[in-house]
Amino acid sequence: MSTEVKLTPAFLEYLEECLVQSRMEEVLQNIEDMHAADIAEVIDRLDTELAGKLLRALPNERSADVIIELDEDVRQALIDEYSSEEIARDIISELDSDDAADIISELSDERIKEVLDIIPDDQQAREITELLTHEEDTAGALMAKELVKVNKNWKVMRCVREMRRQAEEIEHVHSIYVVDDDEILLGTLSLKKLLTTSTKTPVAEVFNPTVVSVTAETDAEEVARIMRKYDLVVIPVTDEAGKLLGRITIDDVVDVIAEEAGRDYQMASGLTLDVESRDNVFTLTKARLPWIFVGLVGGIFSSRVIDYFDLSQFPEMGPFIPLIAATGGNVGVQSAALVVQSLASEGGFKDSVMSKLGKDFGVGLLTGAVCSTVIFLANYMLGKSYNLSITVSAALFSVIIFAALFGTIVPLVLHRLKVDPAVAVGPFITTTNDVIGMFIYFTVGMMIMM
Repeated sequence: MSTEVKLTPAFLEYLEECLVQSRMEEVLQNIEDMHAADIAEVIDRLDTELAGKLLRALPNERSADVIIELDEDVRQALIDEYSSEEIARDIISELDSDDAADIISELSDERIKEVLDIIPDDQQAREITELLTHEEDTAGALMAKELVKVNKNWKVMRCVREMRRQAEEIEHVHSIYVVDDDEILLGTLSLKKLLTTSTKTPVAEVFNPTVVSVTAETDAEEVARIMRKYDLVVIPVTDEAGKLLGRITIDDVVDVIAEEAGRDYQMASGLTLDVESRDNVFTLTKARLPWIFVGLVGGIFSSRVIDYFDLSQFPEMGPFIPLIAATGGNVGVQSAALVVQSLASEGGFKDSVMSKLGKDFGVGLLTGAVCSTVIFLANYMLGKSYNLSITVSAALFSVIIFAALFGTIVPLVLHRLKVDPAVAVGPFITTTNDVIGMFIYFTVGMMIMM
């Protein structure tokens, strides 16, 4: 039984010392009860040579489980040290079809063909080949072929016999699927029904015809949304005709949710590529530069707005430029973030777009009233002129209302255009608000102070 282990620096240093001195029996004794994910964490922290040494010392089944849990970059480096035959016989043969397909998909085209030709189990090779044909980030790419299915025309006795045979190849049996002679998914069969029904009863009389499923082309995010909505731990995958192809388990969906959250967070932060802190300087710079350039262009436009209105005519307005820009940017990002969150969790708004805009207008109105009142009182107490105090307050009020509406509209428009609305959060919203906020600020100033 695997137990959670506290990977302290002292413990990791001890294991590393044992590996360097080739005290492999001692290493294996210390990690014997560790979960595969904990062993993977140990390997992630070792250099490639020691990591490979530890991985090869594990039994094949254990090693395969650990490889699945490894960081992708570390896994790639270690897999490169294996021959095609070792990958096929020692790793792939020990994995479910979905995990095996994930591993093989990371190889070069030449090695993929070599590994598939060597896999001892012809059926497993065919299943993996089929999984590799599905587009990335779809249900077909996530699913595993291993499942338990029974025919609606079978008697319960035969069901039990067939289930025993099928279950030998499956680590966890989550559901029993019922199909017809054409492999069309009809429903599910509960274990309770199976245990409490006469062995001579046909499955057709006891199965549950209500089943939530997805097609192989369904987007991975949509699969995650459906499973979350219906509290499912497993969901069947069919083709367009309803033929049962495989099933997706909750652990694969959790990975999808984590990856998507990471991508959205990076995009909202202005990173255009999926990067990690361990990536090289060139990769990190390449990911950051595009949105930094957007901010740079926005800054140029903001400076042109200030030049156009000639700040020298109203030098007292200068100190409040950062306040107007920062407040508008914050309000816009907050509105956009709420829209993106709603779109991601519900797939859209339950209310109409106009209702949402009306609500955000009300929020902007109330927020603007509070903030503009506070800044007016602050300026009055600091001895600023009445005209300047009114200008800053009125401009701030207008900018907040605009930012609240703008931050709502942009993600909705992008979503309608089938573009990830997460691109609206962060640099795009703040940069645009800076430019328009400056224009509003100085326009109000010209109207009041001249």
